[in-house]
Amino acid sequence: MAGHWVDSRSGESLTIRNPIDDSIVVSNVQVAGQEDVDDAVAAATAAFKTGPWSTFSGTQRAACMFKFADLVEQNIGNIATLETLAMGQPISISRFITTFLINSFRYYAGLADKIGGEMYPEDGDGLYKLVRYEPLGVCAGLAAWNTTMMFLAHKLAPALASGNTFIFKTSEKSPLGVLAVAPLLVEAGFPPGVVNLVSGAGNTGHLLSSHMGVAKVSFTGSGGAGRKVQKAAAESNLKRVTLELGGKSPALVFKDADIENALGHCSSGFLLNSGQVCAAASRAIVHEDIAPQFITALKAQFEAASATLGADPMEPTTILGPLPDQAQLDSVMSFIEQGKKDAELIVGGNRKGETGWFVEPTIFFNPPTESQIWREEIFGPVLCVRTFSTEEEAIELANDTVFGLSAAIYTSSLTRALRVSARLETGTVAINTTFVPNPQAPFGGTKQSGIGRESGKQGLMAYVESKTVQVNMNTPERDDTPLSDEQAKEEEEA
Repeated sequence: MAGHWVDSRSGESLTIRNPIDDSIVVSNVQVAGQEDVDDAVAAATAAFKTGPWSTFSGTQRAACMFKFADLVEQNIGNIATLETLAMGQPISISRFITTFLINSFRYYAGLADKIGGEMYPEDGDGLYKLVRYEPLGVCAGLAAWNTTMMFLAHKLAPALASGNTFIFKTSEKSPLGVLAVAPLLVEAGFPPGVVNLVSGAGNTGHLLSSHMGVAKVSFTGSGGAGRKVQKAAAESNLKRVTLELGGKSPALVFKDADIENALGHCSSGFLLNSGQVCAAASRAIVHEDIAPQFITALKAQFEAASATLGADPMEPTTILGPLPDQAQLDSVMSFIEQGKKDAELIVGGNRKGETGWFVEPTIFFNPPTESQIWREEIFGPVLCVRTFSTEEEAIELANDTVFGLSAAIYTSSLTRALRVSARLETGTVAINTTFVPNPQAPFGGTKQSGIGRESGKQGLMAYVESKTVQVNMNTPERDDTPLSDEQAKEEEEA
């Protein structure tokens, strides 16, 4: 906070356990309470209004961001290791996600000095119009646990590029990687108070969401928590809100699809991060003509993945890790137990082992469209499969959800792919691949998958306020030309 490590004034701390064996990784992660959040907001406010950051040009902001990206790249091994220790994420995935942070900072650094305005000439109204885009002020980001470095990228990078100051709260499940970047922010040259990192659970998030000194909050997490964030924002100072609230994304597999490609993405693509990906295509909607062979092959790939469970997540070849804690294990297993009553279990369906929070990759076939496993986000390695006979039926099944974050389409027909993508009620669509966010294009959902967009130019514009300036072009101008001696004499005599 304000460029220094500080102890929590609340006196609370978190214990982080390794989900591989429940051993203690660290037991003194400081939890931010009311006074700590007030201090963070005060530091960020001072940095925005009177600190050196308030006078930084876009080029100067970019220099800090580029240097920070370089420093993260140099320390990627340590940062990724801490993420893996906290949530069991395979080290290869932790490194991949940290690379996303590096790329995002470089992308937005390139935009920091290119936030242009607009000009509208006098058009019969006698007014010359200027539009400026200015930073909002103190902003806050609240992250889920599954891809912390990606959330840091989505929220912090565009906010800094546009001149804001920031308070970032990690999930209580995975705070270590972000805390490791704190000294790198200082080394990169960000002045004190520009970036403040705090840890804590839902209460800390509420303190930020409801704080009168915060101008905007960006949240990634569950729909229930997102509603609380939006309510707190509205009931405090009507702060701006961006919400990314997950999904129940469909993968539509048409009979002309490249089956091996579709299988790979519906198995290893879906199981990435043990299914703990907001945009994971957890509903496979497969054409009835290819469904039997597709499900048989999919089962084999899930069984092969399950056989690797328990491997050391620090090994680069490990592809599946555990869930982060007992609470998430219990949540996923409750979905699975209900699924066993509602649908045909194809493979998996059990916790694996007695040590660590491992769940077997699981497939359910033909769950009722109103069933819990078909409609609700499970956030674990559980895939549901249904069949369709017509394109219209596939689209109807895909759209029959309260979510709308992402979708995937597998077909060899580009015409069909574009036609169907236009009709899917989602913020993102992947064609013949798994959807993966990138810094250049906006990411976000429709319906109950959230509000607003992160990444890309839209992600940048979410952190600025437009200001319109009008100039009256019909005001008579005063003639300030100095009078000649003769004119001055005449004026004096008059």
